[in-house]
Amino acid sequence: MMYGIVLACLMTVAIAAPRGFNVELDTYWETYKQTYNKNYDDMHEVIRRSIWESNLKHVHAHNLESDMGQHGFTLGMNEYADLTSAEFVKQMNKHLGRNQTARQGSLFMAPENYELPAKMDWRDSGYVTPIKNQGQCGSCWAFSTTGSLEGQHFKKSGKLVSLSEQNLVDCSPKNSGCEGGLMDLAFEFIKSEGGIDTEQSYPYTATDDKCAFKPADVGATVTGYVDVPSMNEDALLQAAASIGPISVAIDASHFSFQMYRNGVYKEPRCSPTQLDHGVLVVGYGTLDGEDYWLVKNSWGESWGMDGYIMMSRNKNNQCGIATQASYPLV
Repeated sequence: MMYGIVLACLMTVAIAAPRGFNVELDTYWETYKQTYNKNYDDMHEVIRRSIWESNLKHVHAHNLESDMGQHGFTLGMNEYADLTSAEFVKQMNKHLGRNQTARQGSLFMAPENYELPAKMDWRDSGYVTPIKNQGQCGSCWAFSTTGSLEGQHFKKSGKLVSLSEQNLVDCSPKNSGCEGGLMDLAFEFIKSEGGIDTEQSYPYTATDDKCAFKPADVGATVTGYVDVPSMNEDALLQAAASIGPISVAIDASHFSFQMYRNGVYKEPRCSPTQLDHGVLVVGYGTLDGEDYWLVKNSWGESWGMDGYIMMSRNKNNQCGIATQASYPLV
């Protein structure tokens, strides 16, 4: 209800003052629309331009503060710059972490006498598929699931196979497709079905469709899954170093995350328990004295560092990155 009222107010203000736009930005606005294939009718053109200009002001203000040393990361305009923060969260962040009352996987045990590397990036070892884009569908949980399974399947077989998020969106009964889900439930589903189809055989549509799973097109299987001890960054570090890419849930509800560009992301308003977005830890390291988690997102390459983000590590489980970490067994 509140979301509808806010949008209605934006429409009223935008329609009432369409000539209040900064004409110096006209060319940039047209380029933005062309770059991201944005098409609006007359009314929504005014609304989206108004939001875009407002977001641009916030991005510039943040980056000026960053230049003065107040932030360790910068923001930038991307394909989501025509959405308010509330719209963006409603559309994209559908990990149902608040509804997970119990974890059913095996408990991760750190390997004995394992010497942790100072830095890890599983992309360098061939574990990670290219950046994907969930589009206007709250299927982040499915992308996090496939990402960790793609890594474990590669570890076992030596073959990097892109797996079908659409298979999970359409077929996983305990999850809710574009309305959200959980990675552990997706691992359970893949195990029960005898596998998950390849991306090539079951391509992504960003909509809830009828299940079209075909056993003949299975690209990977799951025998179980492992839960990393909750809120324990040391345990997550051991898993991320020794196992491969790890599925995690985070609080991604802030404007700073929506418009993140580069640097080590540190958002003091982040919650360690109010988790709304599924992503993939593919490594870790340290940049200019700041420890970070290297995280693969599912919002396309226009977002962040070509689709990736460095999130604060050893900052009291900031954004809840170690609260619900898990990975599949193959």
